[in-house]
Amino acid sequence: MKCVKLKGVHDLQIATIKKPVSQNGSVIIKVKACGICGSDLHYFDGGMPLELIMGHEFSGVVVDPGARRDLKVGDRVTGLPISPCGMCEACKSGNPQFCPETWTNAVGLSLTNSGGFAEFLSCRPDMVKKLPDKVTFYGATLVEPSSVSLHAVNLGNVKVGDSVLIIGGGIIGLMAAEFAKLNGATYIALMETNMKRAKKGLKYGKIDEVFDATNKDVINKALKKSHGGFDKVIECCGNQYAVSEAIMCVKPGGTVVLVGVSTGNISVPIVAGVMKEANLQGAIAYTEQEFETCIDLIAKKKIDVEKYIDLKVPLEKVQDAFLDLTSGKTTNIKIIVKP
Repeated sequence: MKCVKLKGVHDLQIATIKKPVSQNGSVIIKVKACGICGSDLHYFDGGMPLELIMGHEFSGVVVDPGARRDLKVGDRVTGLPISPCGMCEACKSGNPQFCPETWTNAVGLSLTNSGGFAEFLSCRPDMVKKLPDKVTFYGATLVEPSSVSLHAVNLGNVKVGDSVLIIGGGIIGLMAAEFAKLNGATYIALMETNMKRAKKGLKYGKIDEVFDATNKDVINKALKKSHGGFDKVIECCGNQYAVSEAIMCVKPGGTVVLVGVSTGNISVPIVAGVMKEANLQGAIAYTEQEFETCIDLIAKKKIDVEKYIDLKVPLEKVQDAFLDLTSGKTTNIKIIVKP
């Protein structure tokens, strides 16, 4: 089958590999659509691990149901890409994101289990989820990133009347705004370095105001508009500037949810967090329940995810799509790959 492999820094190439077969009861899925995630961009920028076949935001149809007796050939599905052990305390408590094995054989995030930038993929039977009729293949690719955002909003305990600052106007940040608004937040601001994309985010209707992160006075402006600081700040970039801004912009006693991932150590003004007694809350992935909740919300039209899709590209255009998304100048929010 045809796929796209990571061959080095900013280098994705078309390749041919064997079609996966069911092992240990895994479900074989013909990929219909797969989203490009921010974590994929990190791999692209770093050029490692070599030979990685990315794509963990996938949807498709079953071609071999494996051990799933409730599935049949042709069923429309998506799936959690993770590979938790199912036996540890984290798994038994419903928090597989903490399991030490979660990323070991994750779909599209490990060398052992190729992802959705290919014609077919293999997914653990217990991780596969059937799609309701009202959820399209494209909409289903947004379940995974939406779950990340929902998890962040849940951890931040965003509630009615809260003021919320989102740092980073990618899909995670914009979906966090969706859920914050659903939870009753009354003022939601977005801080971004790319103002073209920030203004585009404003048009979706969940953001009340945007702040230019490149403005040297941006922190003071944000503090003034939020009357001394935001109740909740959801940081979706992972670099030292964004994390620093998050700590500086939260109100005393407020909560900063760290969703962005940095691949190296960063310096932040921790004294500001100490003086404010700010709550710094890490957030990684999601629970299985949150994943299922997002499927349900999309099916019931409680959230509109397909409006964030800007482009749909074949495997041959994946390299160009990654270059666009890492340019720092794009207005595209979400690009979907169609193998």
